Amino acid sequence: MQFKEGNGWKCCYDPETGRYTAQLGGGVNCDLYEITKEVYDQVDAPGVEAWRLIHNGRHLFMSVDDRCGPPYTVILDSDYEKLCPWSTAVVSGRTWDDNFTDAVVEVLACEADNREQRREKRKAREKNATQEEK
Repeated sequence: MQFKEGNGWKCCYDPETGRYTAQLGGGVNCDLYEITKEVYDQVDAPGVEAWRLIHNGRHLFMSVDDRCGPPYTVILDSDYEKLCPWSTAVVSGRTWDDNFTDAVVEVLACEADNREQRREKRKAREKNATQEEK
């Protein structure tokens, strides 16, 4: 794996999978993203605000533990650990359940990149639940 790092961010290129991923923050205050090669190539260029570029990627995971309320975690892509095995992200507090996360992804324009994969996983969950009922 190849890494680029800066103040409050870290990006990774995994040549085995061809994926580019990134982390903003770390530990219990962390966001993970899937980014493009273009973002990875530009992230450490002089004068570039890396966090702005990274933030435009597909949001995979978010953990929040600050003074504004109880800690919580939002798992937008359940494969985040496979996509970012290098990450220092930590699940913090309560994790939003899948139905609530699905609803939020459907409503928020900033999470539109997650809609397709969440819909597919919701269909799989519903199919499994139906089979278990039989």
